[in-house]
Amino acid sequence: MHTIEIDAHFSRAEKYRLLLPQIESLIADEPDLIANLANIAAVLKENMGFFWVGFYRRIGEDLVLGPFQGSLACTRIPLNKGVCGACATKGQTIIVPDVDAFPGHIACSSLSRSEITVPLANAAGITQLVLDIDSNMLNDFDETDARHLEKLMELLQPFFQTQ
Repeated sequence: MHTIEIDAHFSRAEKYRLLLPQIESLIADEPDLIANLANIAAVLKENMGFFWVGFYRRIGEDLVLGPFQGSLACTRIPLNKGVCGACATKGQTIIVPDVDAFPGHIACSSLSRSEITVPLANAAGITQLVLDIDSNMLNDFDETDARHLEKLMELLQPFFQTQ
């Protein structure tokens, strides 16, 4: 059984540096993607203090809600809608300092103020998974988050090598 706890007084960069190897160890022996996504969402929510953490899986032309931690979420997002759809379509991390200023933002919760989304593509370069993290504070994400969360998503790459 794994227990992951990070001192709340550490900087965000220090927390990521400590969490990533622990997450890698946590998922190393579990072949089920959904189980791993569920644990990753829990670890990030609990240790980083984010408002909402979850994954959207690409199914056809939609992103469909996967494991998450937080309040009620949008269950299906078309690829051309919202921050998650833009992330999946562009295949790149998107940092949104103020969700109200993002054209076409889908408000699953009125408490969400800023957001970061990180894609993961299969071997063919098609986004298959989007990590979506929301904050209840404006401008809560930066390049430190992007860099570390992209490394986290790379840990999940083996699940998408054959797709």
